Amino acid sequence: MIDGIFSRASLDIDARRAAADIEEWIRKTVLDRFRRRGAVVGLSGGIDSSVTAALCVRALGAKHVFGLLMPEDESSDDSSRLASILAESLGLETAVEHIGKVLDAIGCYERRDRAIRRVIPEYGAGWKSKIVLPGIAEGAYYPLYSVVAQSPLGAVRRARLSPEAYCEVVAATNFKQRIRKTLEYYHADRLWYAVAGTPNRLEYAQGFFVKNGDGSADFKPIAHLYKTQVYALGQYLGVPEEILRRPPTTDTYSLEQSQEEFYFNLPYEQMDLCMYARNNCIPAKQAGSLLSMTNDQVSRAYTMIDAKLRSTRYLHMHGQVMEPIPEIIA
Repeated sequence: MIDGIFSRASLDIDARRAAADIEEWIRKTVLDRFRRRGAVVGLSGGIDSSVTAALCVRALGAKHVFGLLMPEDESSDDSSRLASILAESLGLETAVEHIGKVLDAIGCYERRDRAIRRVIPEYGAGWKSKIVLPGIAEGAYYPLYSVVAQSPLGAVRRARLSPEAYCEVVAATNFKQRIRKTLEYYHADRLWYAVAGTPNRLEYAQGFFVKNGDGSADFKPIAHLYKTQVYALGQYLGVPEEILRRPPTTDTYSLEQSQEEFYFNLPYEQMDLCMYARNNCIPAKQAGSLLSMTNDQVSRAYTMIDAKLRSTRYLHMHGQVMEPIPEIIA
């Protein structure tokens, strides 16, 4: 907040200084604290992994950063294409690990499809799908997930997911993030590298990650930055323009899906400012006038922010022990 005033400038950063601070922290964390030689970064073609990779290169050198592309049967072609463009621009060594066969073998697709058939019985081979939440403007204080499915002929069906079907769909699709993380740690172990996490502040604080999947990493260099700030940093770092222009996407379901409709209920620019306002006790009326939202809409956004903080606390927890174990200091 600038001089106690809440404005769009509240999220402005000095990108040069922010990058320098993060680079120094990466060096100290990876080289001194972890005693590792470099970093593995999973590249998705999105802004978060691109900025993370660029920061790691500046901190450790391109020869000590390994980029991993992990497409699966339902991935967007743009994800691998943009990840490759990013890797080339940074001079990274990369590997492509297609995880479709692993996911098929473990039952990821079939388990998810079986759950969708609970509410859309005809769902089957050739269909595409995604799960969605109603937006803030639609008025729900406690929104419920629906599945949107498209038949091979293009017909679209939408059905409310039961709690059981929703949990089953999410549990199945979470295989994707957990298999990817397994591969990241394989390459980190063979190279004696550390694994870089890519969540921004919205994702980290609001629990938009899979426990022991993309939520697992040795260090998370942009977790303190709002999405808006990550884009600003990407501009400063010279991330390719096509990645800077790409809308945030989950790239998890076979139908194209934004992060807004899957989790956040608002575009990231508004969600960033809503969360900032909530964290700084800005009244809904003041926030609403800046964001062109009604008091009721901002209040709903605040309610959802608080609800996600409570409901996803478990995701941040480490394995619990009955009694504290003293840390061994070498």
